Amino acid sequence: MKAVVENEHGGPEALRITEEPTPEVGPDDVLINVSGAGLNRADTMQRKGKYPPPKGASNVYGLEISGTIAHLGDDAARTSFLKQGQNVVALLAGGGYSTQVVVNHAQVLPAPAGIDLVDAAALPEVGATVWSNLFGPGGLNPDGPEQKDGEQSVLIHGGTGGIGAHAVQLCRALGYHVFTTVGTQEKADWVKDLATRQEQANQRKTKPKRLGELVVINYRDQDFAEVIEDKTEGQGVRAILDVVGGDYLSDNVKSLSLNGLLTVIAVQSGPTGELNLARLMSKRATVRGTTLRGRTSEKKGEILRNMAGAVWRLIADGLIDPAVERRFAFDDVQAAHEYFDSGEQLGKTVLVMH
Repeated sequence: MKAVVENEHGGPEALRITEEPTPEVGPDDVLINVSGAGLNRADTMQRKGKYPPPKGASNVYGLEISGTIAHLGDDAARTSFLKQGQNVVALLAGGGYSTQVVVNHAQVLPAPAGIDLVDAAALPEVGATVWSNLFGPGGLNPDGPEQKDGEQSVLIHGGTGGIGAHAVQLCRALGYHVFTTVGTQEKADWVKDLATRQEQANQRKTKPKRLGELVVINYRDQDFAEVIEDKTEGQGVRAILDVVGGDYLSDNVKSLSLNGLLTVIAVQSGPTGELNLARLMSKRATVRGTTLRGRTSEKKGEILRNMAGAVWRLIADGLIDPAVERRFAFDDVQAAHEYFDSGEQLGKTVLVMH
């Protein structure tokens, strides 16, 4: 099989496609012929030597793929719902930048209906990340907001990233009012256009849902904490999904409602920040940090099943778009990473493997 193996660190030029042996298929495993591989910030961090794969994971890049099942191990065939020839997506600890992947069957889902199989590669990592961090223990109600002050709003930092774009659409589709931060007018317009397409899809439904409102904040021109304080009349937001880290810690806590939850999933501005403990205590709020990559196959499978039960229906209804803005041929993997590093990226980027 062809694959991009982690052999050296540096810029996009460090990525090279080589011929590698197909991994052995164990009893609980599935062999997938890969159609598409999603790019994620974790891939670029790994390339730079700042985010190594978990112990025992593949040294091939890539955390999410779509494709077709070529073979199932004996136990996977006997105990799972998966079938040979089925179109699927998979959440990986590594291995996605390859023409074939072997993964535990718990980490595999049928591909969602209504979208192209290659574009479906944009969903497993962002879907599992958003669902587990916003709708897990202590988070938002997946059935929609309770009609209480501070229970109806959420803040998503980085609304034009893959995770941000998915979170904005999902929260609005479930009825939450969404604040999101972006860095340019172009990016603000992109998020608003994505929201407009969601609203148009909703109006085509026989029974349209009540979508949450959207407020896009250009953090270069506006203070997001001040905007939230004004728009929520001082109540704050119930949950915050943060990819920025240290620089935003103080204003994030300021923006939380009573019993609010701040989840930090990346630290693009640095790993340390100032925390007002008195403010945190007075709000009875929670700050937590999580990662997804190192969790067990069983835990990943649980997250995927819970996520897909809600998200796959919304995709079929057109209320969540994979937001794939750029496709690159597998041979152009270096160019894909150059685009990702440029800061111009919008939505998701996908490698086309065949």
